[in-house]
Amino acid sequence: MALEDSARKLPMRLIMPAVLALVFAGWALPGKAQTLQVEYQVTLAGLPLGKADLTSTFEGSKYKMQAGVKLSGLAKLLTGGKGAATATGAIVGAQPQPASFAITSRSSDDQRTVRMGLTSGNVDAVEIDPPLEEKADRVPVKDADKKGVVDPISALLMPAAGSANLTDAANCNRTIPVFDGAARFNIVLSYSETKQADVPGYQGPVLVCKARYVPISGHRALRPSTKFMQDNKDMSVWLVPLDRQKLLVPLRVSVRTMIGVSVVEASRWNFEDTAKAVPISADGATKAGAFR
Repeated sequence: MALEDSARKLPMRLIMPAVLALVFAGWALPGKAQTLQVEYQVTLAGLPLGKADLTSTFEGSKYKMQAGVKLSGLAKLLTGGKGAATATGAIVGAQPQPASFAITSRSSDDQRTVRMGLTSGNVDAVEIDPPLEEKADRVPVKDADKKGVVDPISALLMPAAGSANLTDAANCNRTIPVFDGAARFNIVLSYSETKQADVPGYQGPVLVCKARYVPISGHRALRPSTKFMQDNKDMSVWLVPLDRQKLLVPLRVSVRTMIGVSVVEASRWNFEDTAKAVPISADGATKAGAFR
């Protein structure tokens, strides 16, 4: 079966970024904590792939996020895939300034944990366990590549562009400098259209942004998947405007992979004043969190 053969070869890292990249966030008034709990459905080539459960807590400009994902059905059988991530930081100016980031991804035959500490957008320290294998075509990461960056989870917090209305097309047009602990890349967004969305927890306008992947360093230059993603023009994100918080957050992410289109879309979205739900975890993989 062609899909089964392809799924066996599909590395978890091609699935995890799209899933864990869907952390919804907003921040509350000073002294007032809020929690946003979201459930997601994940599909690949139109077939159910799994679910994600995300919890984000905000107090003033500070944020803390926890994300978990578990694959199901054939994907679980073939890969045993699951993952968990955490991120903390604050919203300062035009982009988040993360303080810590940790992610663990696990398949049936592999597991890797990345922990990273940052100050004012600059990386202080990184731990990768087990370390990445040295490869001749891996582009070296320079010190300059670890300055003025955000982690993949914090990257989903998108403050409004200046004084523009939240549904203004200008809010789509931005470049997000991402460092995941191993690779530095830009996500370049540009305006496509405005649509009306209707999902449990949100009904209203969304900005549809086209997305492009631009590798900077840490990637495997000769890998077919690298060139595929660099040339990929079939990627988009739907952004929901949160008027009170002056923030845009993703509702849906669609990414064409080498074996079909992967879609991560909210199936339930709910704000609460206090967090009661615990997100899916990869057997406590991120309990230790990241270091400062």
